[in-house]
Amino acid sequence: MTSIAAIRKDYKQQSLSEKDILSDPFGQFEKWWDEALQSEIDEVNAMTLSTASAGGEPDARIVLLKGLDKKGFTFFTNYNSSKGRQLLENPRACLVFFWKELERQVKIKGLVEKVDTQESDAYFNSRPAGSRIGAWASPQSEPIKNRDWLEQHEKDMQEQFRGNEIVRPPYWGGYRVKPLAIEFWQGRPNRLHDRILYSIEPDGRWTIGRLAP
Repeated sequence: MTSIAAIRKDYKQQSLSEKDILSDPFGQFEKWWDEALQSEIDEVNAMTLSTASAGGEPDARIVLLKGLDKKGFTFFTNYNSSKGRQLLENPRACLVFFWKELERQVKIKGLVEKVDTQESDAYFNSRPAGSRIGAWASPQSEPIKNRDWLEQHEKDMQEQFRGNEIVRPPYWGGYRVKPLAIEFWQGRPNRLHDRILYSIEPDGRWTIGRLAP
């Protein structure tokens, strides 16, 4: 068995210099996003979402980015899930994208707000019927008896909506992470990685600095 401590990879594909980056972090993210798309990375929109309870107990899971604009980064979920309850208590979050094929990470820290009902409705209605039924069938993060219970509940929901519009559950919708800081990380040889941090000022301007790896 290979020693865990012996597992390592040297990063040497690219570099990240202050003279090459854009002044706006959203523009820089879109630049890297386009390059990730062109690289055909599997589930390029997968990101780690870290939250914490009011008492500071941390939690994390993978979710999918479903919207991006100047207001922030959007994902959708059950408001009654563990992450939904944590965001109600402590509306701050951290997102991390890891695009290993490009030896890159992006970390976003910010405040979280719910998107409006129109945006949640529009995305919900764009989902496949099975996913819309799933949102009704699963009491996300709650204990359930077994898999059979879940599958039966799914069948019950399919029957309930048969011939009818599958509307969005009132407990399901979107959140937007409004960035306060965005860090771009490019892997470099000998663990001397490039880390460029954008931080927002009270007047809305972004400052740019380099962090030690």
